[in-house]
Amino acid sequence: MDTSSVLWTLISIFYIGLSYFAALCLIFGLLSKLYGYLRTPMPWPEVVTPAPETEGGAIMRVVGDVLIFPNLFKADKYLWAGAWVFHIALAAILFRHLRYFTYPVPSLVLSMETVALFFGYLFGVTILYLFWRRLALPRSLYISNIPDYFALVLLGGIAASGILVSYWLHVNIVDVKAYILGLMTLRPTPPPAHPLFLVHLTLVLILMIYFPFSKLLHAGGIFFSPARNQPYQIQNPGHRYINPWDQSVGD
Repeated sequence: MDTSSVLWTLISIFYIGLSYFAALCLIFGLLSKLYGYLRTPMPWPEVVTPAPETEGGAIMRVVGDVLIFPNLFKADKYLWAGAWVFHIALAAILFRHLRYFTYPVPSLVLSMETVALFFGYLFGVTILYLFWRRLALPRSLYISNIPDYFALVLLGGIAASGILVSYWLHVNIVDVKAYILGLMTLRPTPPPAHPLFLVHLTLVLILMIYFPFSKLLHAGGIFFSPARNQPYQIQNPGHRYINPWDQSVGD
């Protein structure tokens, strides 16, 4: 076995190990955060008014927050437009990537081939716009720090390398799918020997490791926000509220 074959074998083992490590970090990191959210006491109604007065209304408000960002729309319409388009493009890209994880590929996923490049460019443009806002607006520049820029640079690198390997410097899709399905079935195979694909894969794995411990986790945290997921409760002025979490009460 020559030196290049040995080197590629070591690189393959590294990426296989890193892929499993990233998947475990993502899964257990999210479960850990979920456990923390569920363990956090929320005994006192902290709902932001005006608010719905029923559980169903509170659920619909959270759904509205997730889908259309109404509070951001009221605060900054230009930021709302960029953020909303960014999330729509990201959702479309993630949905299209199901073709690498499924066999046979659902027809709805295959139907996105005609618009996949459009969403890829749209995703990249909105990342540039959000990055520009952080640098151009004094208010955004003041509150921004390294993690904010790191997340945008990481997503921008994923978008750029993904477009290049899909439409310009083509990688063999069959090899990509074989690599991913091999990981999922615990029968790993070497990744495609395509330098730019390895760059794209590395950035994606870094994002998977980083996601559960970053500000990007607002994607799940919003469901546990007591200011959004509780209905408004009209308190009786003559009723003294007793915190059920206060163990000293009744001792």
